[in-house]
Amino acid sequence: MAVAQPKTDATEARIAALTMPEGASWATEARKGALARLRASGLPGPRDEYWRFTNPAGLVEPEAPRAATFSDTDERPIFDAIDRVKLVFVDGVFDEGLSDDPALAGVEILRLSDALSRDIHWARDLYGALEERGQTPVVRPLAALNTAFATDGVAIRATGKAERPVNLIYLHRSETSDAILHHLVRVEEGAELTVLENGPAASRFNKCTEIDVAKGGTFHHVRAQGRDHERRAVTHMFARVAEEARYKSFTLTANGVMTRNEHVIEIVGDEAIAHVAGAALGDGRTGKFHHDDTVFITHDAVGCESRQVFKKVLRNGAEGVFQGKILVKPGAQKTDGYQISQSLLLDEDSSFQAKPELEIYADDVACSHGSTTGAIDETALFYLRSRGVPTAEATDLLVLAFVAEAIDEIEDEALRADILDRLSGWLERRRQG
Repeated sequence: MAVAQPKTDATEARIAALTMPEGASWATEARKGALARLRASGLPGPRDEYWRFTNPAGLVEPEAPRAATFSDTDERPIFDAIDRVKLVFVDGVFDEGLSDDPALAGVEILRLSDALSRDIHWARDLYGALEERGQTPVVRPLAALNTAFATDGVAIRATGKAERPVNLIYLHRSETSDAILHHLVRVEEGAELTVLENGPAASRFNKCTEIDVAKGGTFHHVRAQGRDHERRAVTHMFARVAEEARYKSFTLTANGVMTRNEHVIEIVGDEAIAHVAGAALGDGRTGKFHHDDTVFITHDAVGCESRQVFKKVLRNGAEGVFQGKILVKPGAQKTDGYQISQSLLLDEDSSFQAKPELEIYADDVACSHGSTTGAIDETALFYLRSRGVPTAEATDLLVLAFVAEAIDEIEDEALRADILDRLSGWLERRRQG
């Protein structure tokens, strides 16, 4: 199908504002392939099926909308109590001076530009490969744009159990920064790696991560998006999960004009596990808040398990979106797929849109999905108030209980406690006005 002329014009205007980085011939071919995919689909518009709940205007314009930076000196940085290796990006550019020595993580870490400039490197089999596979059956043009024009990122390869988590920190210093980062992660057979991410990154942030988890490998991912009220972000995580491998990802989001997080996972090996979870807290009082989780999990092996657990707490006109799909291919028997999306609306001005989907071509499966939207439980609130808990504090306790199922997907106790501490602090600040 031909792309409509207005969409073509908008796509070409965006492309004209960017420059394709140089690299080895194979990397250039991968970038050119992504550019062809972008031109074939065009940038997303509000009439596109997978964008009908989220207006992508701020993500597709040639120049990034201005976004003021935000600083909270009273709050210590998240993950600060975790023994980790920090890799810092400032407005989308790696800052060696602010970063730790990558060798301390006990894994192979290389800057993306270095990996893509080598004629022989494991990144050759991964860069753009999972993103390209993720374009079917749903096109993801902003991911193709990322592969074509990403200017920085890291390539991480774990061959054993990593000694420390790798913490990717994104600092926002310029009100007009427009960051495009692309990360590659390879977890070899039997290896284990934890990646942490935090920070607003830029006025506009486009990030793509491709993760390949080999047989028996384990990948943990915990991300915190927040602080800046005016930032815009679109992120894609493409994952391939092999036999008996484990993949678990959790994202906490607070603040931001617009955030869209896409997760595309292929389970290709028997007895593999893939869990994706998220908690979003939005308050329109500090500015517009729109948060979109879009997830597509494909089961293409026997005896595998997937979980999608997403909770959103919205107030003062905040908007939430969830689009989740479980696809079970023929032959993927003994599949166990679970999907739940729930929103807690703390006033009548906020809204939540959900589109849960199951598509199943195997007959021996246990798959379920559910979505609910509601207000605070008045009976539970009355119970707490009757025992002397002030209304505002009682509401916060019920909010924490509501998002607990998503937070419980974090296996590491210290990381789980840090996320809970951030949630409690966010709620307390809103309570104090």
